[in-house]
Amino acid sequence: MAYYLSNERNQDLVGSYRRYQQYLREREAEFPPSAFALGTSDWYQDANDHRCPHDAWLENLIVSELAGHDKKRVTTIRTRLLAAYHDGYIEFFYPNVITYFFQAPVCNTGLGDWLYDEFRLSKSGHVIHEIEWSRPNSEDARWIIEASDVQFQWIPQPISATH
Repeated sequence: MAYYLSNERNQDLVGSYRRYQQYLREREAEFPPSAFALGTSDWYQDANDHRCPHDAWLENLIVSELAGHDKKRVTTIRTRLLAAYHDGYIEFFYPNVITYFFQAPVCNTGLGDWLYDEFRLSKSGHVIHEIEWSRPNSEDARWIIEASDVQFQWIPQPISATH
């Protein structure tokens, strides 16, 4: 069940946000720490904050399958976004990915803007990060990643000196 994606926002923006925050806070003890911190932070959903992923553009996506010390394969995902204000990069890292689904019916000119996202818990207690992308005049693209947690990093772009 989604709480704070396009369909829910279009029906009731304020109510969907309250229900989403209530969902997160009621399950704080079950949520992986980084995902909970992102989902409940004030800045993460604030499009005026330069760290907010809303309207960011995909720079790259890396899916890795690494062999651990026991030779068991572990899938990780790392994605890098150009922030909406183009003054930095946003990186998400998903250690120990359980499942992932990437849908992009039309992406010949890119996925478009990171539209909305939310964090939920799977039945097995992992974090699900669902992301909606928006490309004008095309079908929506969607990512669903289930992992042990999600880590976030903001990387400001160095200010270049002009002469």
